[in-house]
Formats: sequence, C-alpha cells, structure tokens
Amino acid sequence: MELFESATYWQWWVLAVILIVLEVFSPGAFFLWMAISAGIVGLVMLLMPELGWEIQILVLALFSFISIVAWRLYLLKHPTESDQPRLNRRGEQYIDRIFTLSEPVVNGQGKIKVDDSIWKIRGDDCPAGSRVKVVGVDGVVLLVMVLQDS
Repeated sequence: MELFESATYWQWWVLAVILIVLEVFSPGAFFLWMAISAGIVGLVMLLMPELGWEIQILVLALFSFISIVAWRLYLLKHPTESDQPRLNRRGEQYIDRIFTLSEPVVNGQGKIKVDDSIWKIRGDDCPAGSRVKVVGVDGVVLLVMVLQDS
C-alpha cells in the first residue's frame, strides 16, 4: 500500500477524473459516484494531509456506498419518465390497435399477423374475418377483445 501512504489530494483528484472518463464509456451511472467520492477524499486530504491510507480508503468506500444508495433511493421516488414508455416492450405497442383475423380463434387461442410477424392471441372464440382489438399483453401473447360490427 505504498502508493496510498504517500497519496496527496491531487492524486485523488486525478483518480476522480479517470473514473469520470470511465463513466463516459460505460452504461449507467456507476463510476460517477465513485468519482465524486474520490474527489471528496481529495478534498479531505487537502484539509488533513496527514490522514493514513486506511482512512482514505475507508472514506472512499463510505462515500461511494452512501452516494450510490442515495441515488438509487432518489430514483425510486422520482422515476425517469420517457416520451416513449413502451419502447422496449413490443407487445404493449400494439395495445388499442385493431386487426382483422385471417384465422379463427378456437378454444380461446389463435394467431394474427401484426406488421411483419405472427403473434399468438388469446380471447373469445370467433371466426376468421372478425375484427379484434388488442387490450393487453401476457408475456408474448396478445390479449384481444372481439369488436361487434356496427
């Protein structure tokens, strides 16, 4: 641990910059909190240069843990809102769309062609040519409701 025994505040700040650069190239926000913690350790070292390496590592670990947990708690209370909430939930993108069946629904199960793919459906029995509306998703199965012709 000779490296830490002679560590000065600027070495911690260099580590903070390196962690921020790593954050740029990694998904999520993980290295950011450790970078902030390294910056805090650098500030502590500026104020108390005689601090031992054991305390430096402890302060880094403590602030890293606290900042990561605090951020996670903040995200739980303030979730990120998206302008496309169904983006990676393909089945949910079809909710409220209306399709015409090319095959009948038998025993509550059938298939429909949606754009360029075939989806399993579940709903009331009905003949081919019926119009159905997607009302929900159960895994990879679209839940449909038969529309009454007006």
